[in-house]
Amino acid sequence: MKEYPYWWDTLADADGTQKFELRTSNAERRTTNFDQLPSRADVVIVGAGYTGLAAARQLARVGAEVVVVEREEVGWGASSRNGGQVLTGLKLDVTTLVARFGAVRARELFDIATDSIVRLESLIEEEAIDCGYARVGHLQAAFKPAHFNAFREEQALLARVFDHQVRVLPRSAQHAEIGSDAYHGVLVDERSGGLNPARYVCGLAEAAARTGVTIVTGVGVTSLERMAGMWRVRTAGGDIETQDVLVATNGYSGAAVPALQRRFVPIGSYIIATEPLDERVASRLLPRRRMAFDSKHFLFYFRVTSDRRLLFGGRAEFGRPDEHTTRRAASILRKGMDSVFPELSGVGIEYAWGGNVAFTRDQMPRAGRLDAFSYAGGYCGHGVAMATYLGEQIARRIGGEPIDHPLFDDRFPEIPMYSGNPWFLPLVGAYYQVKDWLT
Repeated sequence: MKEYPYWWDTLADADGTQKFELRTSNAERRTTNFDQLPSRADVVIVGAGYTGLAAARQLARVGAEVVVVEREEVGWGASSRNGGQVLTGLKLDVTTLVARFGAVRARELFDIATDSIVRLESLIEEEAIDCGYARVGHLQAAFKPAHFNAFREEQALLARVFDHQVRVLPRSAQHAEIGSDAYHGVLVDERSGGLNPARYVCGLAEAAARTGVTIVTGVGVTSLERMAGMWRVRTAGGDIETQDVLVATNGYSGAAVPALQRRFVPIGSYIIATEPLDERVASRLLPRRRMAFDSKHFLFYFRVTSDRRLLFGGRAEFGRPDEHTTRRAASILRKGMDSVFPELSGVGIEYAWGGNVAFTRDQMPRAGRLDAFSYAGGYCGHGVAMATYLGEQIARRIGGEPIDHPLFDDRFPEIPMYSGNPWFLPLVGAYYQVKDWLT
């Protein structure tokens, strides 16, 4: 079993060439020539994932000299480790959105999420990024009968308040969408999509580089220092002076940016991938190749890849990913997969990996300014489209556009009694497991 993302093995082109490489260990990573690190720039962006690269491309297109500094490799974090699901809406379900914000504001926030998908699709087309994007839709599977009843209420609310149409299929008809008897009906949304996240982030990096962005990998930022209206970004490869800094580290924010550490909670998310399946088996599991997830708090999410593997993920471990948590999570996910799809009980698992998803206290994404630097993050598992979109939005603001955006927050509060070590996650995990059992 390979303990790194399946997506990394899909990066080579047909001729075997690979512009950006993602490696499996520190020893294998490319050593960056520190001479490539400039001493000055208009904007320094910390983090070469979706957010940072989308922002860099946007800024360079309007004439800024931009340097992206990445401790690891391009897209090494969540941007190449996620399931590649491009989903409508936000982490909060629409019922909660309306209850918390009211119908008008909830509609505005939901529409922003839809706009982020539209923007993702147009960017992929503009830059001809070969990432296998397809608007295949998604399905949510009801873990319990009561959850299916909630689907009907959600369907009505989506139509009435959000002008968004979905279909609800009872258990007797769900095999048209999912080859499992473990659930009690499904909700189908045709507007969602899927892609290969590693190929997308590498394509985004190539697009940024074409606009003149300097991307320096293998160089970690050690501190940010504000002095005389300028920034000094201290890195392992030297210092850079700049007018503006965007921190786009999300679930991998470190000690160099304690302000974000006190606001973003990194939560481990894990995925296993099977060996390639027979076409008939793959077609039974998800006949329409939709992105899929269930209705539990401690949910499972899954999809079939272009080479007919089942990717099956979830919050199987609440510890930060390492070789021990990844193996434990793989065992848990294997049991979960077999319970959902018993016919896969004898199928081999070829990949297992984990990554950090950044959550905020209220489960809403954010962008803005903190301590005079700009930031964007907290996508709560809905980051493929939203990170791209918010990266561009915060870049427009850095570039001088007077943007007033519902997700911009310059007063983003800290999480009480939290300094970056999520000591409470095992308690949260146990709480949600009990809720899944009780509800």
